[in-house]
Amino acid sequence: YNNFFGAETEAILPYDQYMHRFAAYFQQGNMESNGKYVDRNGNAVDYQTGPIIWGEPGTNGQHAFYQLIHQGTKMVPCDFIAPAITHNPLSDHHPKLLSNFFAQTEALAFGKSREVVEQEYRDQGKDPATLEHVVPFKVFEGNRPTNSILLREITPFSLGALIALYEHKIFTQGVIMNIFTFDQWGVELGKQLANRILPELKE
Repeated sequence: YNNFFGAETEAILPYDQYMHRFAAYFQQGNMESNGKYVDRNGNAVDYQTGPIIWGEPGTNGQHAFYQLIHQGTKMVPCDFIAPAITHNPLSDHHPKLLSNFFAQTEALAFGKSREVVEQEYRDQGKDPATLEHVVPFKVFEGNRPTNSILLREITPFSLGALIALYEHKIFTQGVIMNIFTFDQWGVELGKQLANRILPELKE
């Protein structure tokens, strides 16, 4: 999506509080690995490399940035991740969480047309013509790209498999982009400058 659709970011959205740092982990995993402008031959690339990775646990994100993902002008490919079985069964909390997990991906895929919005008003006994000014704000274009990753349960094995999946994606993208994925020369300059500046601060 980065090169072919101009999507410069990817969101990782786990619907499990135990994975609240998962997106941050792959900020380092992806951006530090594939954030390069020089290929394996030492030449500047003429294409996009690593995307910007970000995200939050599902319900936090729903009340923060999902508006932009659903109706904004930027296309944001999203990975939705959820366990079918929770470690903390509390009333109907997990079924509600899963229903939101599935609902968000369906909404992003199929959206809601103007005709559906108007029909909903009719079903409520309202005249769409009198609410014409509201209708455009309730339309969702849909056709927003997502992956749905449903784990049976978060365990050391399943979490390790999920991490391996993302690491393999990062490596494979690096091969396709002809860049050295797992080095981090980009952090060296800041360290060098900090070592020079530190004595100056003490003076």
